[in-house]
Amino acid sequence: MTIWPDYSESETPGTRFLLYPQSPYLEPNSKPELVEISAPQGSIGPGPSGPRMYAMYPVDKTTPYGAMIEGEDGPEMYLPAWDGYILPPPEPDEFGNFIHIDPEDPGFEAAHLFGSAHFTMDVWEGYFGRSIPWHFERDFDRLELSLLPGLDNAHIGWGFLETGGTREHGDEYRPYSLNFDVVAHEIGHAIIYSVIGLPSEEDATGEYYGFHESAADMVALLASLHFGSVVDEVLKNTRGNLYTYNRLSRFAELSQNSQIRIAANDRTLSEFSKGWSSEHALSEPLTGAMFDILVDIYHERLVAHNVIDPEMEELSDVLEGSDEYNAIMQDLFDEHYAANPEGFRVALIEARDLLGTYLADAWEMLDADMLSYFGVERALVVVDHEITGGAFRQIIEGNFRMRDIGLTRPGPRLTKPDGSSHVASVRTLAPEAKEP
Repeated sequence: MTIWPDYSESETPGTRFLLYPQSPYLEPNSKPELVEISAPQGSIGPGPSGPRMYAMYPVDKTTPYGAMIEGEDGPEMYLPAWDGYILPPPEPDEFGNFIHIDPEDPGFEAAHLFGSAHFTMDVWEGYFGRSIPWHFERDFDRLELSLLPGLDNAHIGWGFLETGGTREHGDEYRPYSLNFDVVAHEIGHAIIYSVIGLPSEEDATGEYYGFHESAADMVALLASLHFGSVVDEVLKNTRGNLYTYNRLSRFAELSQNSQIRIAANDRTLSEFSKGWSSEHALSEPLTGAMFDILVDIYHERLVAHNVIDPEMEELSDVLEGSDEYNAIMQDLFDEHYAANPEGFRVALIEARDLLGTYLADAWEMLDADMLSYFGVERALVVVDHEITGGAFRQIIEGNFRMRDIGLTRPGPRLTKPDGSSHVASVRTLAPEAKEP
């Protein structure tokens, strides 16, 4: 498997950015980390701007993209490109990097948004083993990354990723552009739109929308594990026990409803058998199964490297989901982590890349019109057979069955979509959408 960025075939290093692995507003002690994107130094211009995306800070823009406006021929969708004034774009330094910009400078937001979006695409193009075209490429060559402070949301659509912010905390403005999870989650939606596409029918199944949210969460989760500081912090704080409350299992898609989801959850699909109202909630059984698969593969790698013994792994499986899990297992993790912290780090990185590769290969097999959570399971089983001969089949099937996936299906949508729903994002992809 290929893990991006990879410069082994080039003497030119990638363009460097400073990115916050955790939002400085959610984690006051968070420090920006130096990362390299796959674009060689000197290839990213002011903005920043590159061959696939460009960032800008519009002046006096009040209408968000995707809104319906009055056009020459009647109502039409408001889409890029913005042709008004913009704040002075941040310039690269003499080496072509963007690591010299002060975080207090408005230009840092644009650089951070660009770097986060590009870095996420790099990671997942590595897992897919190919370039992922934009789902809107018939109309736009590049993704416009736009900052709109008046927008209490972050959303992606036909040719744009637009981030606003919130003033919910003491009237202090907190931009979503500095929240890597938020940006990576939106890029995750773009990846799914490109790889799987849209249902041919106007009313997609609940599992399609729930899958979209779960997949976007997994894109963000695994991308965040490409920050060395995140891996180190998660292991240091948990002592290797990923079922404790930690940075890795918590998602904050801060939109109009400030969505907060826990990957290490105990939701089952049976809870939605009579119907559902929020695709964010409906996504949780699938995301929970994926997180459990990640942890189980991680435990398998710990055993493979003799970091823990098979008896400890078996005990973890027996106690999983019980009230006694942490009381019994934490002491064992504390002891083994103290003896070999590097072994835990290697195992987590291996589990990260195994699951990333599995998901990319499985998503390639899915069809938007026939998408179901059980179909995701079957695709993962096929991938596992092709890669390992079925080494993780029991793990995959067991975790999906614990969530009642394959045993039931969600009922109908019970309420109309609200402002947090990504049904709105799907509408921005309508073929009849016109440029203003």
